Amino acid sequence: MNYTHKNHPGTRVLLVNSSGRKAGSVSRSLAQELLVALESRHGPFEITHRDLADGVNFVTQEWINANFTAAEDRSLAQQRELARSDQLVEELVDADLLVIGVPIYNFGVPAALKAWVDMVARARKTFRYTDKGPEGLLQGKKAYLVIASGGVPVDSPVDFATPYMRQALKFLGISEIAVIAAGQLNSRGDDAMAAARLQIADLLGPLTATSAAGPDVAMAM
Repeated sequence: MNYTHKNHPGTRVLLVNSSGRKAGSVSRSLAQELLVALESRHGPFEITHRDLADGVNFVTQEWINANFTAAEDRSLAQQRELARSDQLVEELVDADLLVIGVPIYNFGVPAALKAWVDMVARARKTFRYTDKGPEGLLQGKKAYLVIASGGVPVDSPVDFATPYMRQALKFLGISEIAVIAAGQLNSRGDDAMAAARLQIADLLGPLTATSAAGPDVAMAM
């Protein structure tokens, strides 16, 4: 399911879930716990949920041709070819804060999440080329990566998902990135979940009377 939940006209959050599991997904449940913790401190957000398990386009020859055609010269067919990508880019550009659920599949990110990155990494929209090299256009946003793995230690030499997501976001200009990791769930189980929840608490700080006062409290994350 993909939806926009509007409670508060202030901070806009894009929640991206990439697990193939709809039920029993650790990355999904921890991402939701993170959102609850954030809202408990800062008031309700305007949340857009993009569930990649519902499907995401892959790069094709037609998509490439359309993307490399100047916007004013695109045919109706090319405009339709880029329509979903344009929607995903708009969701990303509009967001102040990203929460991305990242299960590690076979040492890397799920194919759907890689496809999402391909759809939102658009020259002239989310990055641009300059005489000094590429420059991300999405500065000022913060991202939380909620990583879950069955056997791979997060941020180890065999974890290619976490550094990939950091690099992809930094390429788009998003440099403030926090990682919440529930690693090696197959062997660590409850300990991994407890460690992830402790990371959430450490990142956000304690819930105080001031932070619980309502949505007018300034964001400090």
